[in-house]
Amino acid sequence: MLTEPDLDLVAALQIAPRASVATLAEALDVSASTVGRRLVRLEEQRILRVIGQVEWTARARGNPRHVWVTTEPGASGSAAKALARFPEVQLAAETAGRSDVYLAVHVPDRAEARELLAERIPGVPGVAGTHSELVLRALTRADSWRLHRLSEDQQKILSREQVVPDGFDADDVGPHERRLIGLLAGNGRITAAEAGRSLGLSQSTAYRLIQSTLRRGIVRPRVEVEPAQLGYELEAVIALTITPGAIQAVAGELARHPSARYVSIVAGTASVIHQGVFRNEDEMADFLTRDLAPLPGITALQVSVVLRMLRRYWLYREDGRFAPDRT
Repeated sequence: MLTEPDLDLVAALQIAPRASVATLAEALDVSASTVGRRLVRLEEQRILRVIGQVEWTARARGNPRHVWVTTEPGASGSAAKALARFPEVQLAAETAGRSDVYLAVHVPDRAEARELLAERIPGVPGVAGTHSELVLRALTRADSWRLHRLSEDQQKILSREQVVPDGFDADDVGPHERRLIGLLAGNGRITAAEAGRSLGLSQSTAYRLIQSTLRRGIVRPRVEVEPAQLGYELEAVIALTITPGAIQAVAGELARHPSARYVSIVAGTASVIHQGVFRNEDEMADFLTRDLAPLPGITALQVSVVLRMLRRYWLYREDGRFAPDRT
């Protein structure tokens, strides 16, 4: 786990990922040099990165899919590593429960989904079977998950540098914006000067382009830290079967739950997928037996507990940290 000051910095970056060091220092009541050193240390230790979460329709024509993979005995580790290398795999984890490996995949084009799901994934050595669900709508994503550590006054200071998206048309993304999307995806805190040099634009033009891209919601900056580093040592993917009339209400309640990192309505044998993080087994037991109990229409659930995270948002993970860059 991180130290208390480190956790405060993560909480601040969750609210305003692109906040200046000066604003972060003001909100946390420490010096700017202290914040700068702490941020550099966490990045150098491969614990923290601020990335850009790209809107689905700007990245591909189809929605993501959840995929559960059953492997032959003893093959889950090797199969998971092989599957994590697929460029379409946003998240790959070894799991226990419903499946041996869980994947979140995003195929650039709907026409390629059949090949990936019916041929390439089943063709990986050690894979014995697969099951997938199509994401119809996401109610909450990882960029909205929060550590609730900061006061209202601290949040107000940070909110000065928040950019609230107002929507966009995926067909109206210009060539400079598409190149900027790639830069922001890798570094959500990239400056206008840095972006301008990479794009061959003036600093002022790059600044306007960054603000436009963020305001339109094409990219949403977010801080990436493995939940275990924040004290959430248990992560699970929970597939719920719900009667049709209750799907929206249950999904909405789950999206507001403090454990929710990603909640989606899906098409398949399940109705809603809840990807949640918990501090320990007792907290997860309370969620399953107490928090879910009052929700109407839930008829069944299946749980996949994460044993090892290999890749999350296209970034490889290794023992709770970012893996060294792979060339």
